Amino acid sequence: MKKSIFFKQRNMAALALLLTAIIISTFINYSKTGVFLKTDRKLPIYCVDTKEKKVSLTFDASWGDDKTDKILDILDKYQIKATFFLVGGWVDDYPEKVKELKKRGHEIGNHSTKHPDMTTISRDRMVQEIAITDAKIRELTGEGTILFRCPSGAYNNAVIETVESTNHYCIQWDVDSIDWKGNGADIEYNRVIKKVKPGSILLFHNDAKYTPETLPRIIEYLKAQGYSFVKTSDLIYKDNYYIDSEGKQCAKTTGKS
Repeated sequence: MKKSIFFKQRNMAALALLLTAIIISTFINYSKTGVFLKTDRKLPIYCVDTKEKKVSLTFDASWGDDKTDKILDILDKYQIKATFFLVGGWVDDYPEKVKELKKRGHEIGNHSTKHPDMTTISRDRMVQEIAITDAKIRELTGEGTILFRCPSGAYNNAVIETVESTNHYCIQWDVDSIDWKGNGADIEYNRVIKKVKPGSILLFHNDAKYTPETLPRIIEYLKAQGYSFVKTSDLIYKDNYYIDSEGKQCAKTTGKS
């Protein structure tokens, strides 16, 4: 009887050790491969693989207008062209701002019409969300869009495939200011400059409390480090590219560095 109990305890201990080894192995593998472990998962463009020290400033405009003019004036001061992703409802509320973005030479991207979680709606609804906003922007500026950003950054394979079927590049970001939380100017500034690298896409919002305060500091710091600023469509590859497991867009052929 005692011998039987001994063997059971030994077997249970061996099983526990095996499970522990599996968990540790899985964790190590995860830490090396990152969050995109599943190789068939489709990804948006988080950043671009480039040796050039260039980055793209992007601003999401979903609601509110209170900081847009200040942001535009800052960009003018530093002679920078940025990319603004607009929600259709914002376009309806601020048509003159849309025209002003175009007039000042900034790029306009599509951010859906009602800001839904794209992973929870049908493909037909996704297409409508993009098409309606494109039509609104085209009516005001004479041009549609080629870039799309998922509301709240939510996506899955169906979303990426649908966005691409509408002839849009799906754009995410690798540097998030998280300015919408209003944590403080210094916190947001440090958060951004610690993460920027060549090919980064930076995310801000047009109605965030501290963005007009942190933006000049970020621009001046990055300029001092030798960085230049370009529109997102001038940063990304348009063809002959692949997206790696971390969402980095890489060229398949030489030419653009």
